Amino acid sequence: MTLSLVAIWLSRYSLKDPQSHGFYRFFAFEFILAITLVNVDLWFRNPFTPLQILSWILLLSSIIVVLSGFHALRKYGKPVGGVDQTTELVTTGIYRYIRHPLYASLLLYGWGVYFKNPSFHAGSLALAASLFLLSTAKLEERLSKKKFGDAYAEYMGHTKMFIPFVL
Repeated sequence: MTLSLVAIWLSRYSLKDPQSHGFYRFFAFEFILAITLVNVDLWFRNPFTPLQILSWILLLSSIIVVLSGFHALRKYGKPVGGVDQTTELVTTGIYRYIRHPLYASLLLYGWGVYFKNPSFHAGSLALAASLFLLSTAKLEERLSKKKFGDAYAEYMGHTKMFIPFVL
């Protein structure tokens, strides 16, 4: 409950504007928080089963992807304020392969937590988080096209959204 209240406070302006990517990102965070709470007591049970190993691979990949994304944004994006306020289009580092590594890391995290204890309930939460992250990315791409113009449209033509060479 406390984490949700913090998320509401941090997202208070975005929640007033369904046209902002922060609106959809808030709900993605909430579903990811919910799936984490549903499966938190199972994180370290039977650590060497195939599903647990798959889960840890996804969770560790999530960390690598988010760190790579933040590094590239800080180094090449020339942010003003937060890293999401870049002044330059970033197409190097992990951004050479995917357009949304920060959201991809959340997808990896959400599905990694799901595989801790797959169930209909956890799967529904992971799917909902995925759909909200997809909506967030789509809206952010519209904003990026306005901000960076043809350069962003060209960039979209040769990179994938979340998974290199796939999606």
